[in-house]
Amino acid sequence: MAILIDTSTRVVVQGLTGKEGQFHALRNRAYGTHVVAGTRPGKGGEEVAGIPIFDTVAQAVEGTGANTSLIFVPPAFASDAIMEAAAAGCAVIVCITEGIPAQDEARVFNYVKQTVPDTVLIGPNCPGLISPGKSNVGIMPDEITLPGNVGVVSRSGTLTYQAVHELTTLGIGQTTCIGIGGDPVPGTNFIDVLSLFQADPETEGIVMIGEIGGDAEEQAAAYIEEYVDKPVVAYVAGVTAPAGKKMGHAGAIISGSKGTAGAKMDALRAAGAVVLDDPTQIGRAMAEALG
Repeated sequence: MAILIDTSTRVVVQGLTGKEGQFHALRNRAYGTHVVAGTRPGKGGEEVAGIPIFDTVAQAVEGTGANTSLIFVPPAFASDAIMEAAAAGCAVIVCITEGIPAQDEARVFNYVKQTVPDTVLIGPNCPGLISPGKSNVGIMPDEITLPGNVGVVSRSGTLTYQAVHELTTLGIGQTTCIGIGGDPVPGTNFIDVLSLFQADPETEGIVMIGEIGGDAEEQAAAYIEEYVDKPVVAYVAGVTAPAGKKMGHAGAIISGSKGTAGAKMDALRAAGAVVLDDPTQIGRAMAEALG
């Protein structure tokens, strides 16, 4: 089975009338995702390719039974869009928008955790998630996925795609693939996803992609050691990154001796994960781990 999204997922796209929102919403619908509504203040009553537009998320939820929000709005409005979706009762919120100020992200994180703690926020600044053969909520290329029994979680969007491609090339399918984003204040972290994969009876192995900065990977390693009994294959990007220089994501920065790829890799190895130096070996390593 999949985690977080499946064939029962009903998506409202905040920003559907924009170029990016429309492109990905229609692409996801063509894949089989139930894209049931869009929102744009002042555009209520209109349609985009047969998808009704509402002024608010609350109206979309009431009118269509939407239970998941996909957000494509500019950074200045994204934090309010997330809180609107949470207040409207969306169980899963996926925010693709990048460039949201860290202060806004912290405000949103606290609002969601304190007001609607059962709501799952993926992102911001992420590619979203896909449960192959069931639903795609985000910008992941469905062409490289394959239904199966391996869960994928990653801080890096492009490395998510590579990990999935390496698995699919060897005929190893996926239950759900999630890009959690690499901003300083993510709505969902590694431990959140690892716990869901561990509890999912159809997920038999886990691929975890980390990167430099912060201590999320070290925390995940401690969780894996204590709670995860499924094989974990891990890769950490940024081995050669210089200290003090941001590498891609806002959260991917080394400060002194903290946040280095080496320290994260050591922690994951100590926890029992198979840690790779080359992401192209992810598929082969998982095949060996699954036996």
